[in-house]
Amino acid sequence: MPYDPIHVNGRSYARPQAPTIVVCIDGCEQEYINQAVQAGVAPFLAQLSARGSVLAADCVMPSFTNPNNLSIVTGVPPSVHGICGNYFYDAEAGQEVLMNDPRYLRAPSILASAAEAGCSVAVVTAKDKLRALLGHGLRGICFSAEKADDANEKDNGIGDVLARIGRPLPSVYSADLSEFVFAAGAMLLETARPDLMYLSTTDYVQHKFAPGTAGANAFYAMMDRYLLRMDQAGAVIGITADHGMNAKTDSAGRPNILFLQDALDEVLGARKTRVLLPITDPYVVHHGALGSYATVYVASRDHLATAIQFLSRQDHVERVLTRAEAAAEFELPPDRIGDIVVTAKRLSVLGTSASRHDLAGLDVPLRSHGGASEQRVPLLFNRRLTSVPARRLRNFDVFDLALNRTGAPGGAGA
Repeated sequence: MPYDPIHVNGRSYARPQAPTIVVCIDGCEQEYINQAVQAGVAPFLAQLSARGSVLAADCVMPSFTNPNNLSIVTGVPPSVHGICGNYFYDAEAGQEVLMNDPRYLRAPSILASAAEAGCSVAVVTAKDKLRALLGHGLRGICFSAEKADDANEKDNGIGDVLARIGRPLPSVYSADLSEFVFAAGAMLLETARPDLMYLSTTDYVQHKFAPGTAGANAFYAMMDRYLLRMDQAGAVIGITADHGMNAKTDSAGRPNILFLQDALDEVLGARKTRVLLPITDPYVVHHGALGSYATVYVASRDHLATAIQFLSRQDHVERVLTRAEAAAEFELPPDRIGDIVVTAKRLSVLGTSASRHDLAGLDVPLRSHGGASEQRVPLLFNRRLTSVPARRLRNFDVFDLALNRTGAPGGAGA
């Protein structure tokens, strides 16, 4: 039947009755939007509470980009889809492995399933590190702003992207990278008009600018203009984030860092533990590979209790959990996390060894994410929801709400 729902990962999704766009604003906490609205630079976002729906949700832990983007597009937590960070330690291979390859995915996406069911689907992501994961199994359009000049019909479902959008290739370390994503989404909506579209930005701006600053407000004003343009073109829009963002400094602006590997080596001895930071990826200039979540592999079970007791006493540490505790509480795949999971306090980050972190690229006070303090994110719609589940809302509910629970438009998009 052409109107049968789409079933994926134990959830059912109605087929789009109008072009439906889900936007993941990387690193967005609600205060960014509040400040932009208060400054009068985000009129579209300002009127969502009157004509749409304004909610809040929790992202998955760790509050990093890859686990959350994959949860959003699969509708399930990392315990199901398998992506729990940018890196994990492959004990059999004896090496740290980058989880950018789709072979590490354990669940199909809503996007690929919708395309297989006959919907036209498009995906635009800022960084190329996510493209292969988001586009796995997808028959449709899928490209990154970072490598937009390489996009072609065979591999990406579209070519001549720069000419179609009318913008030059953006720098990966710029607000332009995210603007390119929005410009591409608007272009695709107005030309190809896909049934379902996913847009994912980068958190370069949020790492550099606090809510309410000129740089942040200018960025949200830019997004607001594109969101209004897509709204006026008749799209159903759902907006969420992969994680929030917090300052990670003391009152003088100096980073609050606990170098876990250095500390553990001093107590237990060298090579007794291996600290892995799942925030680490090829783009570390704006955060120095410092986040508020780490996982620790212990060489001998004899050292496990000592390591846990020691870490629990450290000033910057908020939680220390065993593998079983972290897997259960944070919905993580136990085979892809260490023997210990450590989360930092709101204003602190975790490192490995001081010698392994290059902070030269930090030209502003450190802002980062990864812990429970960055879990709360917006969940916004340009339609009134017909109902809201009476349970804890998650950012990976956004496709369910956009496709299954949006009512008639209440404003400019009507």
